[in-house]
Amino acid sequence: MRLLIAIFLPWLLFFTIGRPLAGIACLILQITLVGWIPAALWAVYALSQYRTDEKIRALRDWR
Repeated sequence: MRLLIAIFLPWLLFFTIGRPLAGIACLILQITLVGWIPAALWAVYALSQYRTDEKIRALRDWR
């Protein structure tokens, strides 16, 4: 679900992963039609980093 949000509403993804300042910057980038593709790529990259951080956090909690 978050992957679809990252592609269609990139700025919203940043708010769902707890990065509101990046969300505002992404919204400004997304306002221009040319900036939509870089904003979507940035959001997908941030989502993959978020998932990696969650896995690392889960391993730390497991110990």
